[in-house]
Amino acid sequence: MSDNPRRHSPGDVEQAVAQLRQQLQASAAGASGRLDCSPETVEQGLAKLVLSLIELLRQLLERQAIRRMEGGSLTAEQVEQMGEALMKLEAKVRELADHFGLTPADLNLDLGPLGNLLEK
Repeated sequence: MSDNPRRHSPGDVEQAVAQLRQQLQASAAGASGRLDCSPETVEQGLAKLVLSLIELLRQLLERQAIRRMEGGSLTAEQVEQMGEALMKLEAKVRELADHFGLTPADLNLDLGPLGNLLEK
């Protein structure tokens, strides 16, 4: 151990405390979004995770389809096929969510600066 401990300014201490508060807040916020993996709820938790990811991918595919449609790179038949496929996928996600007792709010993801996956 050193006989000469490093001196910290009040600003250094305030900055360290602010960083610790941010880390604690981030940890507390993350705790509520964790999956409960107890034997009784593991199936529902896994379904929640998988369906949330599928919904995220479905929305990305939908946006890509809209861009391609607006860009004129799709035929009318392709637009119709994609629209039908995306509607079927959305219906299937809702059906599976109902099966596992999940609401649309349960499938919502906080995407940080991008906002929430689902509208509130």
